[in-house]
Amino acid sequence: RQDTYSKLTSLMLPLGMAAPGETMIIGGQDAEPHSRPYMAFLEIRGEENIRCGGFLLRDNVVLTAAHCNEGQITVVLGAHDITQTEKTQQRVAVRRKVPHPDFKRVPLGKGIELPINDLMLLQLKRPVTRKHSVRPIPLPSLGPTVKPGSMCSAAGWGSVSRHPEDLADTLQEVDLKVISVKSCSRKLDMSLEDFTEEILCAGDRGRAATFRGDSGGPLVCNGTVQGIVSCGRPNGSPPRIFTRITKFLPWIKKTLRKLKP
Repeated sequence: RQDTYSKLTSLMLPLGMAAPGETMIIGGQDAEPHSRPYMAFLEIRGEENIRCGGFLLRDNVVLTAAHCNEGQITVVLGAHDITQTEKTQQRVAVRRKVPHPDFKRVPLGKGIELPINDLMLLQLKRPVTRKHSVRPIPLPSLGPTVKPGSMCSAAGWGSVSRHPEDLADTLQEVDLKVISVKSCSRKLDMSLEDFTEEILCAGDRGRAATFRGDSGGPLVCNGTVQGIVSCGRPNGSPPRIFTRITKFLPWIKKTLRKLKP
């Protein structure tokens, strides 16, 4: 698996991977404590050094990125400072991991691979208790998806400097501008047009921000989740790529019915 990830570092890197020497958060700021009660922190114990995020869809289900499927996962909800044992925190082990069956890494040439269908549902061993600090976020409707030019936001506990071990203790957030996949292809110098239905791109030089360790976190637009943090350039420059949730709503809803408490 490490060989696969090392290929990505030439341009695309899943944002849960800890690789040396890259700036991971640009223009972010501390979130107001518990202002994003759907946010989940994923503790992943496996062979790789991975830190991921996610978000609560239902009292017993969290949605995250499929490439975060790297070991035993414990979900922490209601957290602001993950280095502290906060009274608001609820820690729950994962009963079942359900990655999208078509998750894969598509070769784009020059040793570059793009994660596609990069989403995974986590069934918790027990439902969480809803409080001001722990609440699910709504899924979007099946109608029109978020359009280029829309302002959205992302959040997570990713790296805050060029040192991969310099990880955020408190939840960070940033505003991101959605751009077209065509524009994203041009900025990243690769052909992404075949994946217009599967991905969203966000981030521009005026409002640039990227995260390492925030894979699986939500792209939130007008109070609903529209994307899942997937990958981006290893040097931290925009734009970044998100899994487009509207494409996968039928699979998400079908799987949720199977994951009842």
